[in-house]
Amino acid sequence: MLVDSVKQGLLNGLRTTWTLGKIIFPITLIVSLLQYTPILPWLFEKVAPFMSILGLPGEAAIPLVLGNLLNLYAAIGGILTLELTVKEVFIIAIMLSFSHNLLIETSVALKSGVKLWVILAVRIGLAILAAIVMNLLWQGGGEIAKYGLVSASETSPVGIGAIFLTGLQKAILGILQLAMIVIPLMIAIQILKDLKWLDMFTKWMGPVTRVLGMKENTALVLTAGLVFGLAYGAGVLLQAVKEDGVSKKDTTLAFIFLVACHAVVEDTLIFVPLGIPVLPLFLIRLCTAIILTLIVGRIWNRVETIVKRKEMHYETKY
Repeated sequence: MLVDSVKQGLLNGLRTTWTLGKIIFPITLIVSLLQYTPILPWLFEKVAPFMSILGLPGEAAIPLVLGNLLNLYAAIGGILTLELTVKEVFIIAIMLSFSHNLLIETSVALKSGVKLWVILAVRIGLAILAAIVMNLLWQGGGEIAKYGLVSASETSPVGIGAIFLTGLQKAILGILQLAMIVIPLMIAIQILKDLKWLDMFTKWMGPVTRVLGMKENTALVLTAGLVFGLAYGAGVLLQAVKEDGVSKKDTTLAFIFLVACHAVVEDTLIFVPLGIPVLPLFLIRLCTAIILTLIVGRIWNRVETIVKRKEMHYETKY
């Protein structure tokens, strides 16, 4: 029984890794290569004029572009090269908490059937709105941020061959990291399913998912996304849509929640060395995710009710 569960979980994990890897590998390789071309500096120059609206200096475009095209680690590398105030670093952190690694995470989310405009509107919209609100409301944080526990030094590759090998290494490591998380996760999920423990978990999480406007079978998706991140949560969601019949509505609501609040432990703690208050960062993300999901869920339910009433009225009339 246990052996069969492990085998099935392993197959599910390999299939999911293959599905997501076909997205992650080429995007990581291409963007890694772009770092050593004039394209990214050109992007920095074009984005810089908009920074003042967000309460940021022009050079803050560097970590924002790096974070959205690559990941939070690349963004932090960019922050370490700049002299910024605590407030400016916090604004960058909160923006990147909502909107980072857009190419990969958006591509993965699309695999689950979520509309592109929904993902981009929520992620980019929340990032911009949060920055504007924080800039207007927070009057402190004017002191220069002191970075610690992290290093900004990194040897740049020289030559086309070295640059390509560096990009290839990053892409391969990205796939390996994905496999190391997704495969054990899928095996664990399969074992829990076969032992019927997953049913107990979904019942325990039932009130939470119902409050957010989703059915109980989305509980595992939310947990995976909160702990492991949007890309890995998407892997679980792909499996859940296939096996548990997660509806289009619940899929969309789950991703709306997760794009605002995913990988809350890692994505929050990663900013600790930058000398900013991380507890407010965590609370802002969590509260935003809950409120936004509740609002969208209520609107969706009301629209469905109106449509059903119209259909019933039409059937009764004719």
